[in-house]
Amino acid sequence: MIDPKVYREMGLNDQEYQRILQLLGREPTYTELGMFAVMWSEHCGYKYSRPILRRFREYRQAVESGGLENAGVVDIGDGWGIVMKVESHNHPSAVEPFQGAATGVGGILRDIFTMGARPIAILDSLRFGPLDDARNRYLFTHVVGGISWYGNCVGVPTVAGEVYFNRCYSGNPLVNAMAVGIVRIDKIARARAEGVGNPVLYVGSSTGRDGIHGATFASEELSEDSEARRPNVQMGDPFAEKLLIEATLEALATGDIVGIQDMGAAGLTCSTSETAFKGGTGMEIDVLRVPRREEGMTPYEVMLSESQERMLCIVKKGREEAVASIFRKWGLNAVVIGHVTDDGILRVKEGEQVAAEFPAAFLTDACPTYTLKAEEPAYIARVREFDPLQLPEPEDYNRVLLGLLASPSIASKRWVYEQYDHMVQTQTVYLPGGDAAVLRLRGTAGKGIALKIDGNGRYCYLDPFVGGMHAVAECARNISCTGAKPLAVTDCLNFANPERPEIFWQFERAVDGIATACEVLETPVISGNVSFYNETPDGAVFPTPTIGMVGLLEDVSLHCTASFRQAGDAVALLIPEGWRDPLQGLGGSEYLAVAHSIEAGAPPALDIEAEKRLQACVREAIAQRVLHSAHDCSDGGLAVAVAESCIMGNLGADIALSTDERTDAALFGETASRIVVSLPAENLLRLQQIARAHGISCVELGTVISESTLRIGINGSTRIDLPLDALSDAYEGAIPRLLRAEGGA
Repeated sequence: MIDPKVYREMGLNDQEYQRILQLLGREPTYTELGMFAVMWSEHCGYKYSRPILRRFREYRQAVESGGLENAGVVDIGDGWGIVMKVESHNHPSAVEPFQGAATGVGGILRDIFTMGARPIAILDSLRFGPLDDARNRYLFTHVVGGISWYGNCVGVPTVAGEVYFNRCYSGNPLVNAMAVGIVRIDKIARARAEGVGNPVLYVGSSTGRDGIHGATFASEELSEDSEARRPNVQMGDPFAEKLLIEATLEALATGDIVGIQDMGAAGLTCSTSETAFKGGTGMEIDVLRVPRREEGMTPYEVMLSESQERMLCIVKKGREEAVASIFRKWGLNAVVIGHVTDDGILRVKEGEQVAAEFPAAFLTDACPTYTLKAEEPAYIARVREFDPLQLPEPEDYNRVLLGLLASPSIASKRWVYEQYDHMVQTQTVYLPGGDAAVLRLRGTAGKGIALKIDGNGRYCYLDPFVGGMHAVAECARNISCTGAKPLAVTDCLNFANPERPEIFWQFERAVDGIATACEVLETPVISGNVSFYNETPDGAVFPTPTIGMVGLLEDVSLHCTASFRQAGDAVALLIPEGWRDPLQGLGGSEYLAVAHSIEAGAPPALDIEAEKRLQACVREAIAQRVLHSAHDCSDGGLAVAVAESCIMGNLGADIALSTDERTDAALFGETASRIVVSLPAENLLRLQQIARAHGISCVELGTVISESTLRIGINGSTRIDLPLDALSDAYEGAIPRLLRAEGGA
């Protein structure tokens, strides 16, 4: 009889253990118990989130057809597809930030090339506590270091991302890594074990004890004891990953590989059970054949190890040596460890001794799902009652703007992205620092893609439904500002403990908001990840769904940037006709947080249909070569958006607003669905015609000037008058100054 303490420490509850006994009709072996524990964890089994994720139409169709693969694919025409996925590595990064972040990059890349796609881009979405805390500085610098080390060594450019700071992320950073690849649609590789008798080939690095029970570690809250879980963090080798990329793509090109899957979370347990289940087959393997780098490993350790840079291939019978020789040529292990069977059983042997034996479906299809209680948190009513329009207005608007530009969440992330190689592979057209990355696609007739990852945890904290919609809308708006048409979404849903009703309510409402926005914008969710239990004894993180998105440029030469380009250009604001926000965009704004230390109010209202019209408008204007620049107006409001375009273009601007809004709201409110554009003055009439056809107002704001000054007047009174040097110093110097002042890197 197994001591309940044993399975509870593995993450199983009493009911789940009883379910295992019923399925097996006997006591499980220790190896079997570990395999159930990792596969039935939330991280692998999605036992709490799966019922809610079915609200994403594309995801629901994939679940019902049994067609879920390693990543999602979107067709971009001419026989090409873009493969993309985003995943979290939050808990590993909290206890070992360098390797946690590095292996997050390695794992997401394997999901891409396992599909037969060549990885062409990495993006990252990061959240940390304030940099005035030494632990947060350590996490920040080492996470960035881990991402740059792995991405730079493996030869895939890190082209875009986002970094936010808030006290709620102290001790529990969010480290979301997104990868993108390109593949011929007719060459997509499948994660299925098919063909009875076909050999099962282990390829890549050797297996060690690192990462054992990493999946269950990711399915529990961080605590004071979490530092002891450091051995659960995998260790990465980007040079081995580079070899594995080339070897895998070469081997797949032979046509001899029937199915393939990355050994990520849950390692061999996941890759064997999932490929067998998807293929409707069984599998028998011998763990003694598995290449190891440590002596005396048990079957339990081999099956649960999450050592990096490993893959499982199902190969056509008789072609195993030909495939293995390709991997060996690249200096990698390639060993036949078993074969496909016809009985649906996953059989794990250690020589002649059976360590685990049961239907593969027990780990996958039989994973329990739960309908958790959802209850609106008590704080929601309180924060929604707050009226920011009752606050006094500031006396010095210059000071407020400089403070916003120096806020680490808004300030330039140059300190971060200059550590990343964003030009390797030489396809990057629009470099980091703008609204979205743009890449040209080799082998196509001039096509390009725009890539972005985005999210706003504060908005979701105040209203998860509206916040979820905003995450999709802003990501798509950033894509559209480059001229690309948004195509599809991959999401990473970061929340606290879902077993608490108020947290599950946040999750459910955010998913509904994302699903609603995706339906209207026609950007289906094609892949993603859920990360629960993001909290420490000090509290939960904000509900933080991050949205990764790809957009298509039929002609990459038509892409647009966010920087002002030419003195004398007109500056205008595109906004849906008649659009008003009850709180004038002040609710949940960065201005409230920075200038008043308040995180309350309703986030900006969002009309997703109007948002769709706005984005179509700016794309048409870019396609017709009407615009010189287009920049999303979001965090920090209009004044920050204009200042950023000035800084990026090294040009000033003279802006004059006429409004009945409060001055602080007009300057710093984050009213949704707005884009700041610049264009030759002679193109203004054409832009107005395009805007009118889409139901969009084109509001003239002023002029780009050669003088290195930003002036903004409200109703005839100058409110902001600052030299470009002061703006740039606040914006570019904020994060380096914080790190230097506090003794950081």
